[in-house]
Amino acid sequence: MKKIELRTEYMTLGQLLKLEDYVSSGGEAKAFLAEHENEIWVNGELENRRGKKLYNGTIVKIIDSEYEFV
Repeated sequence: MKKIELRTEYMTLGQLLKLEDYVSSGGEAKAFLAEHENEIWVNGELENRRGKKLYNGTIVKIIDSEYEFV
């Protein structure tokens, strides 16, 4: 599990997708989320909103990778 340090109050799911090079823009994030709608989990729940806010303690699973916000 990769740990991601937040420097602000939260990060959006779209920002995480860009940070980890899944996509290069917000428009691509929307398409990526639609294409992988059953492969993205936030705290154990399926998620497809690029604007979903991720706070400290949040665990995100994208396809086969996991991220924890600290």
